[in-house]
Amino acid sequence: MRKLTFGMNLSLDGYIAAPGDDLGWSVPSDELFQWWSDRVDATGLALYGRKLWETMSSHWPTADKQPGATPATIEFAGRWRDMPKVVFSSTTSTVDWNTRLVTGDAVTEITRLKADDGGPMDIGGATLAAAAMRAGLIDEYAVVTHPVLVGGGTPFFTALDNWVNLSLVETRTFPDGVVLTRYETRR
Repeated sequence: MRKLTFGMNLSLDGYIAAPGDDLGWSVPSDELFQWWSDRVDATGLALYGRKLWETMSSHWPTADKQPGATPATIEFAGRWRDMPKVVFSSTTSTVDWNTRLVTGDAVTEITRLKADDGGPMDIGGATLAAAAMRAGLIDEYAVVTHPVLVGGGTPFFTALDNWVNLSLVETRTFPDGVVLTRYETRR
């Protein structure tokens, strides 16, 4: 069975995007960017909701060819393109860069993917992750908290019908006061 992790940058008050989908507060340090790049490299399959897919696919496919691209950017772009991806959307019609589109029920497909053999899966996008969270499919949460209060926007966590008990498995501090906390779901 594959492990499913939900990991994102979030503000101290719990948002992955500020109002207006503003992500300007979450610019990573070099060390944090490398951590994210290493996660992409270790991911067997990435699951994206439409909005996050549009954000990622509008930048990373050609980021390594842009003037002034750093070695870290070049590395991440290549890893991102090579990583197998599934996009869940009822409005997107085409995907590219080692990606498959799913238009049906996300929870059913994620449950099927988890039962397959293969490397770990990451899930991204607030709406998609919320559906997986409510269905009890998330095995790990990688919470990368930035020391900023944005006051609203897109929350990391969704409302749940039942408690989800977690065990802390890692903490790490990055430059600029950013803190990673990783939790596994206790089953």
